[in-house]
Amino acid sequence: MENTARAIAARLREHGHIAYFAGGCVRDIVRGVTPKDFDIATNATPEAVQQIFARTYAVGAHFGVIVVVENGFQFEVATFRSDDAYIDGRHPTAVHFSSPEEDAKRRDFTINGMFYDPASDAVIDFVGGRADLEKKLIRAIGEPAQRFQEDRLRMLRAVRFATLLDYKIDNRTWDAIVANAASINQISAERIREELVRIFLSPNRVRGWDLLDQSGLLRAILPEIEAMKGCLQPEQFHPEGDVFEHTRLMLKLLPEKVSAALVFAVLFHDVAKPITAAVDETGRIRFNEPGRIGAEMTAAIMQRLRFSRAEIDAAVEMVRQHMVFKDVPRMRVAKLKRFMARSTFEDELELHRVDCESSHRILDNYDFLVRKREEFANEPIIPPPLVRGDDLIALGLKPGPKFGEILDAVETRQLEGILKTREEALEWVKQEYSLAQRC
Repeated sequence: MENTARAIAARLREHGHIAYFAGGCVRDIVRGVTPKDFDIATNATPEAVQQIFARTYAVGAHFGVIVVVENGFQFEVATFRSDDAYIDGRHPTAVHFSSPEEDAKRRDFTINGMFYDPASDAVIDFVGGRADLEKKLIRAIGEPAQRFQEDRLRMLRAVRFATLLDYKIDNRTWDAIVANAASINQISAERIREELVRIFLSPNRVRGWDLLDQSGLLRAILPEIEAMKGCLQPEQFHPEGDVFEHTRLMLKLLPEKVSAALVFAVLFHDVAKPITAAVDETGRIRFNEPGRIGAEMTAAIMQRLRFSRAEIDAAVEMVRQHMVFKDVPRMRVAKLKRFMARSTFEDELELHRVDCESSHRILDNYDFLVRKREEFANEPIIPPPLVRGDDLIALGLKPGPKFGEILDAVETRQLEGILKTREEALEWVKQEYSLAQRC
């Protein structure tokens, strides 16, 4: 990809234009990290860029941005610009094509405001980005409050960069985030979700949680999590503290790589506790149906943030089922196998582990399930059925609601090892369901 980006810059130079790498790829080059993508900044107009390259399309021609397609890769080629006032918290009222220095000064953070000239192998830094990289500092370019008024999402981006890079946020930049945090919801839910996902998928996610909390962004975006603060739990099961602290500890105990559905299930697994808490006649704190109500709340929150249906369904299932793990040693084999065969089980098992380790630290049920997983590993946990609907019809049974009951009963006995062959299963059906019971 880098060679193709260099070739695009070279083509622009051949036509008499300036062409620099810009933004995050320059940050990565200075850090000695291989960039994941390359953006190119130039003094060529969008029309000139489209004339030079055969395959292009305009994603933001009004803002000077053209996508160039080369060798199967896509590169954003943007004309140097300056912006007029922002009135909607995201878009400038007008843009003017300008110089590299003016373009750098309208960007978000100093570490993202550098250019790199691939022809001379030189970093061009008008904003002090290189010095801030050495200091491991996230600092807004110019006046922080103005940068955040231009695009409210930059507040979340500051937290994301501080999380992923493990950098400190400059004091003035931080103060502006705190002062403007409540306005974050002016941004679309989709853009907020994307930043939250990047923050919480980071191995450094606890730092992201802390920064979101301390800045007020968490309270503005997810008031349901803010409500966990001060929600007490029975001390014998939760010596770690309230629901908020419990959830933070769970994030800390997760492995580095997790699915988005799992990490958000962790965030929301106890989201219903603040509204379901009660104290019984003995003085013990109890929660009324936190799994069911938590699942409903999780669905509503993730829909609000415009998650995909697949991610919502997976996280909701995990939240709904996380209280069931206490019952697994008492499950019949068939029920246990069905429980373990669900697509979300592996993530649920991880949720259960960190739920226990962050509280009472009793891992008996987790260890039990790990042993069962090994025990069931030699064959499909849900094997192909011994009997199908066509077999029931061949026996003279008429299709109807009872078919499901019969097939489920056969599967249960198959999972428990009572029925091992198709012949045994058919004979059992003949004996169990007499002609008089046929539907």
